[in-house]
Amino acid sequence: MAKSTRHAKYELYYHIVFVPKCRRSHLTGKTKERLETIFAEICEDKGLELAESEVMPDHVHLFIGSPPKNAPSLIVNWVKGISARKYNQRYDDRVKWTRSYYVGTARSASKGAVEEYIAEQEGSDA
Repeated sequence: MAKSTRHAKYELYYHIVFVPKCRRSHLTGKTKERLETIFAEICEDKGLELAESEVMPDHVHLFIGSPPKNAPSLIVNWVKGISARKYNQRYDDRVKWTRSYYVGTARSASKGAVEEYIAEQEGSDA
């Protein structure tokens, strides 16, 4: 559903994928739960919609809705930078992200397909 600001109506969603620096580190169990909570906190603090998230053992998928004032690169920087900082301050184990990432846009017609794909990923890592 389209949202609006004072001067614009929008429906912008970004599919973001990034990986930890150490691919051997598995983002599972408590680490996975903690990261999902932190991603939700970041989106709430920044006025973003976390439509879907999936933390896989070796990478992260996020599907985030944002007002047009936020560039996709800014959203990625927020999510990666703040999540690593919060996680490392709160817990003994460490999380570091690589500098690279993937970001793609999704029209409203394909939003459901992207959400379904991300939700299906949880079952495929078993």
